Amino acid sequence: MTPLPFSPGADTDPDHVETPIGFLDLARARANARKVASYARAHGLAWRPHIKTHKSRTVARIQLEAGARGLTVATLREAEVMSEVTPDLLLAYPPVGAAKLERLLRLPDDVDLKVALDAREVLEPLARAAAHAGRTVGVLVEMDMGLRRVGVQDPDALVALARAAASTEGVAFRGILFYPGHIRMSEGEQTPHLTAVAGRLSEALEALTAVRLEPEIVSGGSTPTLWRSHEIPGMTEIRSGSCIFFDREALHIGVAAPEDLAYTVLATIVSTAVPGRAVVDAGSKALANELRADRGFGVLLDHPDVVVSSLSEEHGVLDLGGSAWRPVIGERVRIVPNHVCVSVNLQDRLLASDAGTFSILPIEGRGRGPWIA
Repeated sequence: MTPLPFSPGADTDPDHVETPIGFLDLARARANARKVASYARAHGLAWRPHIKTHKSRTVARIQLEAGARGLTVATLREAEVMSEVTPDLLLAYPPVGAAKLERLLRLPDDVDLKVALDAREVLEPLARAAAHAGRTVGVLVEMDMGLRRVGVQDPDALVALARAAASTEGVAFRGILFYPGHIRMSEGEQTPHLTAVAGRLSEALEALTAVRLEPEIVSGGSTPTLWRSHEIPGMTEIRSGSCIFFDREALHIGVAAPEDLAYTVLATIVSTAVPGRAVVDAGSKALANELRADRGFGVLLDHPDVVVSSLSEEHGVLDLGGSAWRPVIGERVRIVPNHVCVSVNLQDRLLASDAGTFSILPIEGRGRGPWIA
């Protein structure tokens, strides 16, 4: 079991700790990690979770202990922090610019470093910098599977970039990467989008095999498609990250149940002056200003019929119209945010609960500056 980095104290009492603060149930996080790792093993997949959800070395160790192969990061700060936890890292973001390349290649030599990219304009400077540093960086060519954000558009472009990576000093072609972030589906739902992703991936693998560039790694997956990952033939690993905590979106889609929620925002009722409403001290700077398509910015964990209907920077307005519950000033509540990743990123620290013990966890990967231990 991963030890907590800080000892409990008076400032960790959930009845007295200053709010708002991210609240983490470590037992649930461990259970989520075990469930995902078990699913991956059962279907012959590896799990390389994206740590942008938590940015915490303690939580990363929980994932690795459960069976994660390595970790996925998006920023150089995350890479620096997580290189102290695992020697297997995937930077799922193209490093553009000399400063970022220099910083990337200062990672410890024993790190098996892989980078996702979709253009020669990224590949060639990376290769030169890596060769100058005496290193070889693995390359995963990113494909667009329908999200229309990044990624090469067809098998010909994939093969051309893979060939360039395979034949250039300083880099090595390791495989392909994709992110089906446009798909939102329940576990039993049939969707043409998942079928389309499987078809495009099959075409990509056939094109690579035809030129003898079989990928070692085929990295994909997302939390909304997590439990359907085995329906995409040829994928070797999943990068699902928010599944360690889950959120309101996961509940809405059906990939998680209320008992799986490991992260909430602990807040305090500060006003009940307006009839039918209450105000908490968690606003957009604690929950994130992401509106659900149907209604609100979050719900209360213990009163799911109470929605956070609007946000100011430091005010969260609770709509009590559908509930018989009437809070009092000073009462503490836990809010399930719509999107957990951005909420965690707004916290300075997390209050962690572990079998009745409360401790403060740092979020070491938060921020952009270099990590200094």
